Amino acid sequence: MAFTTWITSHYDEQGPIKWLAFALEMIAALTLFFLMMLTCADVFGRYFLDNSIDGTTELTEIGLAILIFAEMPVITWRGGHVVVDILDRALGNTLVKILGLLSALLMSSSLYYIAGQINFLAERSLTRGEVTEFLQLPTGLIVEYIAFMSWITAATMITYGVYRLLFLSRD
Repeated sequence: MAFTTWITSHYDEQGPIKWLAFALEMIAALTLFFLMMLTCADVFGRYFLDNSIDGTTELTEIGLAILIFAEMPVITWRGGHVVVDILDRALGNTLVKILGLLSALLMSSSLYYIAGQINFLAERSLTRGEVTEFLQLPTGLIVEYIAFMSWITAATMITYGVYRLLFLSRD
């Protein structure tokens, strides 16, 4: 089976979104594999060699940030967030569509604003030369990554809201 055939059969998204989802999920999968190997090596070293890996906690924190924020745009585009639809039948399809669009707009604008604030903190961190405690890694780079992925998530949220309103929910 060709690689593009495999991608097409496993991803429902269309066009460049399919490849973006694959790339982000690959980043998340490789990060999770790295975290698994790091944890195994650290536990092995701690119990059998009486020496743990320095900076494991920092690497785990950074890995979790990479993992979570790589998956946020994919989950958002697929509509994988928790949705409470208790009143959908009572409100009617048109009102539910309008409320869905408003919620997508509210969430995306909130994420956009938060990403701007996070980016401000990243720039300040890079300007001050802040680094992690043990490994001396610049903290501003991971914070910039979080801001960038939050902007991507905001874009996918509003795009998904409009797409769902116009193409998925027909009366």
